[in-house]
Parts: sequence; C-alpha cells; structure tokens
Amino acid sequence: MTNDNALIVESAISLLLLLIQLPATGILLSRLVKGPRRHPPIEPQQPTLELLGRVSVVVPTLNEALRISPLLAGLSQQSYEVREIIVVDSKSTDGTPDLVKAIEQKDPRFRLMTDDPLPSGWVGRPWALHNGFLHSSEASEWFLGLDADIQPHPGLVAGLVKTAEAQGYDLVSLSPQFILKYPGECWLQPALLMTLLYRFDPAGIYTQQPERVMANGQCFLCRRSVLVAVGGYSSASGSFCDDVTLARNISIQGYKVGFLDGAKVLKVRMYEGAMETWKEWGRSLDLKDATSRSQLWGDLWLLFAVQGLPLLIILTYLLISPPLSYSPTPLLVLLGLNLFLVVIRFAMLIAIAPSYARQSAKGSWLFWLSPLADPLAVLRIFLSAFSTPREWRGRKYI
Repeated sequence: MTNDNALIVESAISLLLLLIQLPATGILLSRLVKGPRRHPPIEPQQPTLELLGRVSVVVPTLNEALRISPLLAGLSQQSYEVREIIVVDSKSTDGTPDLVKAIEQKDPRFRLMTDDPLPSGWVGRPWALHNGFLHSSEASEWFLGLDADIQPHPGLVAGLVKTAEAQGYDLVSLSPQFILKYPGECWLQPALLMTLLYRFDPAGIYTQQPERVMANGQCFLCRRSVLVAVGGYSSASGSFCDDVTLARNISIQGYKVGFLDGAKVLKVRMYEGAMETWKEWGRSLDLKDATSRSQLWGDLWLLFAVQGLPLLIILTYLLISPPLSYSPTPLLVLLGLNLFLVVIRFAMLIAIAPSYARQSAKGSWLFWLSPLADPLAVLRIFLSAFSTPREWRGRKYI
C-alpha cells in the first residue's frame, strides 16, 4: 500500500471513530458538569423524638456468617428511630441464623424469620425483601432494606431519614464507601464502578427521567405507603438488579426517587478479590433487567466510545502510526480527543477517591492505575449484557 493510500485509510478510520466518539463525549460531559451541583454526602445525625419508631429495617441473608457481624453491630448502634430489624434468612447452612439469634438476645428489636420457598418467577433477594416487608410493622413510616455486607456508621438511619424528608424523597438509596483489600480489586473495581458513573448523573443529582434513575439496594429507604401502593417487591420479582428495577417502577408512578452519596455513613466489603468482583459484580452492572433494549444498546455504545476505546486508540497510534508531522488531520483530531478522554478518566479518580477505603489494602497504589483496566471493564459489561445468570448467591435458576 502506498503512503497516499495508507493516509486515506487512516483518515477514513479516524473519521469513523470520531463519528462514534464525539456524540458520546458530548453526553458524558453533559453529565459530568452536573457534579458541582450535586447534593453533598449524607452525614451521620442524631435522632430526634419525631423519628421515634418510624423505621423498619429488613436484611435478606443467605450464608452470610463470614461478613454479617459488622452489620449486626452497626444496626445495634442505631437509635430509637429504628422500630424493628427483621433478618429474613433463606435457610443458611453456615451459622448465619445463630449469629442473628445471639444478638437477638441482647437487642429485642432484632427478629429472625425464614422466608417461604422461592416461587417460580422470583429471584431470591427480592423474594426475601418482599417477605420482610409483608411482616414489617404497619406502624412504621419507612422501610429500609440493607444488605448483609454493609457496615453502617452510628447515625446512618437518622441521617438518611432526615435527608429524605428534607428533600421530599419517597425513595432514596445510597452509594457506599467500598473497602478494598487486595491488589487486583484495587485495579479492577474502580474501572467497573466507572461504567456506572459514565452512564448516569452523579450521585446527588435528581433526575425526573425514570429510565435514568439509579439505585443501590445495599441501602434502600422507601416510604412504606409507597411500597404498599406498588405491591412491595412484586414488580421486581424476577430481576437480578431488583433495586434499580423497583426504583424505576416507583419513579414511573410519579414518586420522587433519589440516589445520594453515602460514603460518610456506610462502608461495604462486597467481594473477595478481583476474580470474585469480575464474576459476581460484573454480571449485574449492565442493569439489563431494568433497561429497555434500546437504552441498553445506547449505554453499551457510550461505554465503548468513551471508556473502552481511548487507551486502545492511543496505544495503537503509538505503535503503528506515522510521526505527528506526517499524520492526517482526522487522525490528529482523534488522538487529541482520546487524550482528552484519558485525562478526564484520571481526573475522575480524584473525584471517586473518597468512595474507597484503601488504608489497609495491599497494592492500594494500583487504584491510581485503574484506568488501564477500562477496556476489560467495558468488555465485562458487554459479556453480561448478552447472558442471563444461572446461579446467584448459591441459588440456581433454570
């Protein structure tokens, strides 16, 4: 191929990539510029008398003995705003019920129950939460679903309820502070998290578009009257991302739904190492159960364009392209755009650093190199988007 022909081919490929990336970059920037206007992170607060007994807490469990103790201890430290704490166990075989029974002897607000056999069409987690909701006190105004792997700070529930009421939310969930321990997850986990941050507005920005609502079931506060009106978790019965599915269904009904920064009030240790993070978290991040097909394809295009391609394009240019003085204009524009996207990506690390507890992590410095894992993270979302889980948390689904 002659030099002229090579330049024509490079220009054509560059123009095609620019057509893919420029609109996606515009969408990304339109979301990121909202960051300075977001609601500040939730702060722990002391309860006041008007909160007395207004919250029922429900925790679904299945073989959580190795990680539930910090949650149980943290819930015991919540004050009189918590009326009851219902742990809905799905026949754990690892001693989880014994841990709950032990704390039940010290704190009468705790109550252990076993959910009914899983019906056809239901996923285990929403089924357990639905059972807990049905057995919660009708005198409570708020329902709070918590996962067994979170570590709540004192003042979490009071701060969450006060913020929800002050902002007029009917449903509000929180993003946590993630606890990292091992080098692989320090590198991979932030890249997977970034696939969410690129697709949605920052935590603390209210959206009136139900299809763009984000939620996190690890800490999920909803008015009990709203759950009654929508039939509990039944509208998210078969969803592997029941939190987002339910939140969007509630938003469609006209209720106000919020997603706020909870890094100052709760921590979470989700998965042990990079491989488990890749397998377990990666297969739910596509949110396909809560998303239309067209929106899913749009999100995949966005991630491919602004997170998956930039490093690959820069590396390809460095390896095989001619010097700058001989490069066609479209190729130089493409290079500049992708350098800009990489700079944004590294700058985002500063923004998300408070969302990570890395003090005791081995290889914590790899957090700052997590943009190098972006192509893998985007690949994981693509793989998940076109497959259906057959096993989840020890349960098999046909």
